[in-house]
Amino acid sequence: MRDTAVSEADGTVRAADAAVLTTPAATDPRTVPVRLAAVFLPAPLPRHGRVAFWDPDSDTPPPGRTEDLTVVRRHGATGVRRGTAPALSLSVAEALPLLSRARRDPAAHPATACWGAAALHALRLVARGRLLPGLTADGFDAWRAGPLDPGDIAHLRAVAAALPYEGHAVPLPGKGPLRLPDPEALIRSFLDAVADTLPRGPAAPYVSGTPFAASTGQRLPGARDWAAEVAAGMDAGVQISLRLDLSAYDLFDDSEGGRRAGAAVVQVHSLADPTLVVDAAALWAGDADEAFGPRARVDAALAVRRAARVWPPLDRLADQDVPDVLALCEDELSDLLGVAATRLAAAGVAVHWPRDLAQDLSARAEVRPAPGSATDGTGFFESEELLSFRWQLALGGDPLTDAEMDALADAHRPVVRLRDQWVLVDPALVRKARRRELGLLDPVDALSAALTGTADVDGETVEAVPVGALAALRDRLTAGVAPVEPPPGLAATLRDYQLRGLAWLDLMTSLGLGGCLADDMGLGKTITVIALHLRRARTEPTLVVCPASLLGNWQREITRFAPGVPVRRFHGPDRTLDDLGPGFVLTTYGTMRSTAPRLAEQRWGMVVADEAQHVKNPYSATAKALRTIPTPARVALTGTPVENNLSELWALLDWTTPGLLGPLKSFRARHARAVENGEDEEAVTRLARLVRPFLLRRKKSDPGIVPELPPKTETDHPVPLTREQAALYEAVVRESLLAIETAEGIARRGLVLKLLGALKQICDHPALYLKEEPTTHGDRLSARSGKLALLDELLDTLLSEDGSALVFTQYVGMARLITAHLAARAIPVELLHGGTPVKDREEMVDRFQSGATPVLVLSLKAAGTGLNLTRAGHVIHFDRWWNPAVEEQATDRAYRIGQTQPVQVHRLITEGTVEDRIAEMLEAKRALSDAVLGSGEAALTELTDRELTDLVSLRRST
Repeated sequence: MRDTAVSEADGTVRAADAAVLTTPAATDPRTVPVRLAAVFLPAPLPRHGRVAFWDPDSDTPPPGRTEDLTVVRRHGATGVRRGTAPALSLSVAEALPLLSRARRDPAAHPATACWGAAALHALRLVARGRLLPGLTADGFDAWRAGPLDPGDIAHLRAVAAALPYEGHAVPLPGKGPLRLPDPEALIRSFLDAVADTLPRGPAAPYVSGTPFAASTGQRLPGARDWAAEVAAGMDAGVQISLRLDLSAYDLFDDSEGGRRAGAAVVQVHSLADPTLVVDAAALWAGDADEAFGPRARVDAALAVRRAARVWPPLDRLADQDVPDVLALCEDELSDLLGVAATRLAAAGVAVHWPRDLAQDLSARAEVRPAPGSATDGTGFFESEELLSFRWQLALGGDPLTDAEMDALADAHRPVVRLRDQWVLVDPALVRKARRRELGLLDPVDALSAALTGTADVDGETVEAVPVGALAALRDRLTAGVAPVEPPPGLAATLRDYQLRGLAWLDLMTSLGLGGCLADDMGLGKTITVIALHLRRARTEPTLVVCPASLLGNWQREITRFAPGVPVRRFHGPDRTLDDLGPGFVLTTYGTMRSTAPRLAEQRWGMVVADEAQHVKNPYSATAKALRTIPTPARVALTGTPVENNLSELWALLDWTTPGLLGPLKSFRARHARAVENGEDEEAVTRLARLVRPFLLRRKKSDPGIVPELPPKTETDHPVPLTREQAALYEAVVRESLLAIETAEGIARRGLVLKLLGALKQICDHPALYLKEEPTTHGDRLSARSGKLALLDELLDTLLSEDGSALVFTQYVGMARLITAHLAARAIPVELLHGGTPVKDREEMVDRFQSGATPVLVLSLKAAGTGLNLTRAGHVIHFDRWWNPAVEEQATDRAYRIGQTQPVQVHRLITEGTVEDRIAEMLEAKRALSDAVLGSGEAALTELTDRELTDLVSLRRST
């Protein structure tokens, strides 16, 4: 099928002998199906070549006006035969878009795809300026593609090897054996055709002259010798490169008055054999004639002239008898080592640098503490000393001395001798050596640069490296924490993850830094902080700022887990800070805001902000007041460090470690916008490196926590009564006890049950006791009940974690109040009670289990049995049932077979009330608890008047 002996030396086939088509197609080239096979038809003038499209499998004419094309087709199993086929012929300019598209079209015929690859390569050659003027065999002007480098030749041969027979199926002329054109010669002709077509535009006469601009052939018989030299330079496969020689640098001056910087030695390469490389001097001496051929010297001289068009100093080589060495002044050397090398490489002339020329001179910005700074972090951050911020240059990663940087700063040369080797110098690095000092940084800014590894210098982000004590501190913060033992005086066993949290908080506070413990709700943040207070053993008290609904919980936890540690509430009209010891002071955000100047006068060993999302708005009065209270250690506790945007994270960490994240405006510009928009992965990484040491985030789903969590965790949440609740409570107690004292028997028992029911309703909400309709409360519903306010906080936290909750109450009226309140807050909620039809009941369960309704409010008895609600990870008992078994049955709606997540049980208990007293009895007096299990409230009706008074009297917290 293939005969590599081509009759014409230039690889072309004459149009008349090959029966090619010359009639243009009368159709839009964009409509030509790429499933047709393409074949290139050369012409005496390369630009007159055409591309024909034909169907090797049938005689169906392509769309448009076609002519017969002489082709070779397969015949039988092994034979071939000559014949004609209808074909569509396009000029090279018309075919280029179609072929380029076919290169990536999976429906394209393999022959068309190969010619598409050749078309793309031809376009790249033209774009690179690889064009040579010359003459055809008949003396007409023609552009050719060249010179070709080894990569071009390898690509040409690869395409030729892949070209199927359909892509060169037009037989060569002549009698005898049937021969097809050699694919490699045919593709080379196609490259010349593209090169001869594209430069002939309207501007061509002004660029290359009229003879090489017209589309018609221009006969130039007087230019034959010149064309032969050009063709020899292209066809012989010779390429030059420049090897820099710096041995004579700085030894003598050149004739133009500039200091001689070195020389460029011309080397000659054989494209046919890449291993053949000689200096031009050896080539001119005749030492390489056998390897390169007799035309190699002419080829090399022509190559030098072509390179001089790209870099004019090479013109001096053309004036030398032997174009082998070009003396360079410093400006030329600098140019050659910079942009000129890039231009020469694009023209096929490589520049080789000396082997001992070092190119790894680098600069980084170093942050240095003053000599003698503490390495434990304490003295480092308590001092107000600024840190040095300066450029440090390094060679091969080895820092330069100040003397070496001084020598570099004084250099005005592109290459300097440094440490017994030549070093290529970037002018930008020289400027950094001259202006080393970048200013001073305060400790927090220095730590930020150390953790992120970057700093902003004149609007540019540069690498920043900590040195000395700052590097030691960075390593301590990023290396993890060492395990610690529970402190003496802690009456609890900490879980492993709680011990890790204690160790982390201890490290941060011991370094004079703050931290945000962002554990999920129910993982024991409170007990961890209590353990931290005991471990720090400071003489100053710890101030805890929390929502009012959590004051009782903190006091109970401290009393339970740190017995003997003083705890005081700074809340209410009788609050005082007199005679404080090394214990706890508890206050609310509202009280803190109104008494911030007084709190700021007190020395605190630590300040803790619980439910710290309350100060996520840095511009709020509460957040501003909190920042005015000085302390050496600040701890934020929250399960939701980021609810809406990263500005909330900035507010928390800027309180725990002021200045760490910089001003909010610059934080938004540098970190937040890119991270929130998902635009920059590097910004995410940079922010994570900065924030990670100062925020400990653990979730219930973390592998190190799930095995340690019990299947069910129960928590009592003490909440205070509002003024309205307290007033109602005392009035009802006073009136009811008077009536009970004069009653006997069943009447007395009835009055006791009525009193207990009334008090529980008041503890839930005054509107429930007063029998007010849900629509009459407006926006003040939660302000009238401590329980409802705490319910809002619990639901806000767990819903931000994509959790679901069951809210149980024994009163349908309270269930309706809760449902109306949550619906007004746009929280998806539904109510299930005894009057709910069975069908509606089942649909509610389905919606809850699917996640469509994250909160389900249920009456205790109606929903205490028969429901599977394993979607819930939280169960909230809004009011207490006297029989714990009933509560447990309700809890088991979520805590049952099929549950895959830990269940958190929350019991809301009003402080100082009958609910509080019952909880104490159930916890401390098992005998009474056992009695109540069976009979519930009935057992309480048998209490004496004195016992009953002690049970229901309202106790004030101190």
